Amino acid sequence: MVLLHVKRGDESQFLLQAPGSTELEELTVQVARVYNGRLKVQRLCSEMEELAEHGIFLPPNMQGLTDDQIEELKLKDEWGEKCVPSGGAVFKKDDIGRRNGQVETGFCHVGQAGLELVTSDDLPVSASQSAGITAPNEKMKQVLKKTIEEAKAIISKKQVEAGVCVTMEMVKDALDQLRGAVMIVYPMGLPPYDPIRMEFENKEDLSGTQAGLNVIKEAEAQLWWAAKELRRTKKLSDYVGKNEKTKIIAKIQQRGQGAPAREPIISSEEQKQLMLYYHRRQEELKRLEENDDDAYLNSPWADNTALKRHFHGVKDIKWRPR
Repeated sequence: MVLLHVKRGDESQFLLQAPGSTELEELTVQVARVYNGRLKVQRLCSEMEELAEHGIFLPPNMQGLTDDQIEELKLKDEWGEKCVPSGGAVFKKDDIGRRNGQVETGFCHVGQAGLELVTSDDLPVSASQSAGITAPNEKMKQVLKKTIEEAKAIISKKQVEAGVCVTMEMVKDALDQLRGAVMIVYPMGLPPYDPIRMEFENKEDLSGTQAGLNVIKEAEAQLWWAAKELRRTKKLSDYVGKNEKTKIIAKIQQRGQGAPAREPIISSEEQKQLMLYYHRRQEELKRLEENDDDAYLNSPWADNTALKRHFHGVKDIKWRPR
């Protein structure tokens, strides 16, 4: 099996194994699916972290509005009354105004003396009716966060350092874990406009977002190796040979973006180690120069002609004019 170290630009993504006889049409689609699947898991993890903190998504016409504006416009979050988290909920207001963080079973009032807990029995009837869904309680929040960490670990870039290959089955497993956690916490489901539900149903709209720029369509994906495009009409062995133990660095690109930059001869880490080695060597030579004292050559015992002059009897002869 040929080992592909897939990169996007200079950034490592994942490892993938494929036989040398694999058609590059099939391989390119496979790499693109794993790449896009990892991006989907990352988007879901990001949104689910917000879900754990601030509850479900507000309707589009209520996002970013203050409580006074919502009351003035007489807007109501109908899905907020349906999508109640399991095991009760806590108050956690979303400062951005994207998610419903209002109170159902309790309301935290921030006063000058600190935090004061007011139960739903103490609230006016109108307030308790319009409160809507809240964020999950601590136990349910931990269910979401634990699942998020496990899903992140499956598709992490650290898998490259560990030598673990990522497959589409692993990506689907991460998605299933995230879907199961959401169903546990919100058994009634999420609103149809919630980005988490839209991601699970493959109805997400990423147009005009940075996340949309990262996605590569399968039909427009290209693989490059050694500054050469791996054309879909050929096989992998046509480029890397028939040695099944070959390891290559393949870069995935969107069609029309041109050839990616070639890999450096040495990595940045190897370059740092080389610079560190030569710096230490230079410092060592400086210390040797400082310690290179040859004054001892003027000492009598260092005279290499002393023995000869001794036998000739001219050892201590002193000359002076008369």
